Amino acid sequence: MTTPATASPASEDIALKTPTGTLWGTLVAPPGADAAALILPGSGPTDRNGNGPTIHPDSYKLIAEALAGANIASLRIDKRGIGLSAAAMSAEQDLRIQTYSDDAKAWAADLKARTHAHCVWLIGHSEGALIAELAAQYNADICGLILISGAGFKAGDVLRKQLGATLPDPLKQQAFSALAELEAGRPVADPPPQLAALFRPSVQPYLISWLALDPAALLHDLKIPVLILQGDTDLQISVDDARRLAAARPDATLTILPGVNHVLKTAPADRAANIATYNDPTLPLAPPVAAAITSFIKSHSHENRHLER
Repeated sequence: MTTPATASPASEDIALKTPTGTLWGTLVAPPGADAAALILPGSGPTDRNGNGPTIHPDSYKLIAEALAGANIASLRIDKRGIGLSAAAMSAEQDLRIQTYSDDAKAWAADLKARTHAHCVWLIGHSEGALIAELAAQYNADICGLILISGAGFKAGDVLRKQLGATLPDPLKQQAFSALAELEAGRPVADPPPQLAALFRPSVQPYLISWLALDPAALLHDLKIPVLILQGDTDLQISVDDARRLAAARPDATLTILPGVNHVLKTAPADRAANIATYNDPTLPLAPPVAAAITSFIKSHSHENRHLER
């Protein structure tokens, strides 16, 4: 029996066993899908749908629905320590950014097996874009990358800019000194109390692993198709980030999305009105977002990157 074109494909919660616990995600697999994509979430307590304690845009759920509408299977995940995957986090001090990329590689292999795909697309949003770049290194399971609102500069450069704009001078210099130590791979024994949330000892191993990476350099080393998407009303990542990524891979497709913000909704540059969209799951994705993603995946299907029949 043929599934009607208007029917929504079923969502299925799936589990991935790891040595420290079980990871969970949601698989949406249209019958006879043309491709498969793994959606990698952004930083902090962001769950498989793109939501967190203070935001509820449903961005990743909406991406999955758009992919299904284009006959593309998707898997969106609760990363280690978040949502239903919370119990898989052993201890914060054991976490490295490579932990997330290893999980992404395992999920990609699982999705490839479940869908009988030749390879899997990685759709990384915000920090998920960096995770996608790491997971794709020397990985034949990956068709290509779709990097959405991904940082183009090293984390230390970004943090210096952010902290320099908000901290008073004495504290600013202490923060910069701490960053320099972490960038050199050395832990900071006594971070200032005012900066404890950022530089607490238990998170420093993760920071050291993160600060060592240059997103543009990672992208330069990859030879797979790359789409870079960036909204021009994004309050967190700038068009300059996207352009730096694109400069590292001149053959990548760079698409700037006018009037699109960090959670991929149509939004003005005005901060209050922009932030208001972060808590409105009834707002659809900005139309160019889904169109750019699905058309890019479809356009590369001729490269033998479709599902086996």
